[in-house]
Amino acid sequence: MATAPILAAQLKELRASGFRHLVIDLGRLDFIDSTGLRLLLTEHADAREDGFSIALVGGKPAVQRVFELTKTLDVLPFVDR
Repeated sequence: MATAPILAAQLKELRASGFRHLVIDLGRLDFIDSTGLRLLLTEHADAREDGFSIALVGGKPAVQRVFELTKTLDVLPFVDR
């Protein structure tokens, strides 16, 4: 919850700088809550609307479990390392 605004600001800055494809590596993340999940879903939706792309590299089992439980594994664009 505390870091979601930081990530949102960084993603906004990267897009404003002209980056058209962003990869978010969740590998070092120990925990994700509904705020983080919502941010990723919003960023993915914005990407589809605005013509840029976001990909996610999966995280630790506890993090991936959140995506499994919320049935968002097939909604969000996960890629292999």
